[in-house]
Amino acid sequence: MKPLFQLSALALSSVLLVACGGDKAAQDTAKTDTPTTNAQGTLDKIKQSGTIVLAHRDSSIPFSYIADNPNQPVGYAHDLQLKVVEALKKELNMPDLKVRYNLVTSQTRIPLVQNGTVDLECGSTTNNPERQQQVDFSVGFFEIGTRLLTAKDSGINGFDDLKGKTLVTTAGTTSERYIKQYNDEKKAGINIVSAKDHGEGFLMLESGRAAAFMMDDVLLAGERAKAKDPNKWHIVGEPQSFEIYGCMVRKGDVAFKKIVDDTLKAVYASGEINSIYDKWFTQPIPPKNVNMEFAMSDNLKALLANPHDQAEPQKAP
Repeated sequence: MKPLFQLSALALSSVLLVACGGDKAAQDTAKTDTPTTNAQGTLDKIKQSGTIVLAHRDSSIPFSYIADNPNQPVGYAHDLQLKVVEALKKELNMPDLKVRYNLVTSQTRIPLVQNGTVDLECGSTTNNPERQQQVDFSVGFFEIGTRLLTAKDSGINGFDDLKGKTLVTTAGTTSERYIKQYNDEKKAGINIVSAKDHGEGFLMLESGRAAAFMMDDVLLAGERAKAKDPNKWHIVGEPQSFEIYGCMVRKGDVAFKKIVDDTLKAVYASGEINSIYDKWFTQPIPPKNVNMEFAMSDNLKALLANPHDQAEPQKAP
């Protein structure tokens, strides 16, 4: 397949192999390992335990979510995490390195990275200055705009149409923070409700308890794809912010972050990222085999061509 973009060759030490998950007995979304500290780096923790703990989401389609197997997360970001696992097997000479999965939410993902419960979180987490005070981020792997999902017959075509209406967003997200600030500053008269996760947010929209759902455009496309009638919904409104997703690691863990960064850069430079992207955004995906039809944006192409770990670009004008 012709690459979506062309990258110049980078000096890379090895070719990464496709990874597989841990055994069923090792998967656990409730119990946690003994927390680590920055004094004990993640690489030492992994070597001593023989296990890496990967965070996952249950409804961040198509980045990290549960589809057919309740014990096995899937998704675009999850595939990238597994690339890191394969790199660690080589770097640490641990071919039998085990993987354990730990469920996180928008509210728990940062604390669980900080306290060592999980070693790596690649999902749908925006890299911003506030979060950079708490954790470190890898180079970015996606860029989004925050927009609205609503019924085609709702009469809502943008944020100016929300006055007097109920809008749902997901608790603990940058969208929640932004829309509350927007509502206060503009005296917009929006009734804002926060759902515990993206799945609950869309359920509120689909059941009529909210007129619109604000979130990252690609996550909205994921919720639309799993709707009873995807054609009933559309994504509207000028983006209110542009945000970059990155993988989270513990703050100050330079050695581990370097392996994560180098792994992602290798996937980008080889062009393998194109097939991974197509798998999740332009082809049918589980559990309903619906195509998100979400072509790679020019902004994302630029990010993958010149990877960086800087915070979100800027608030949209």
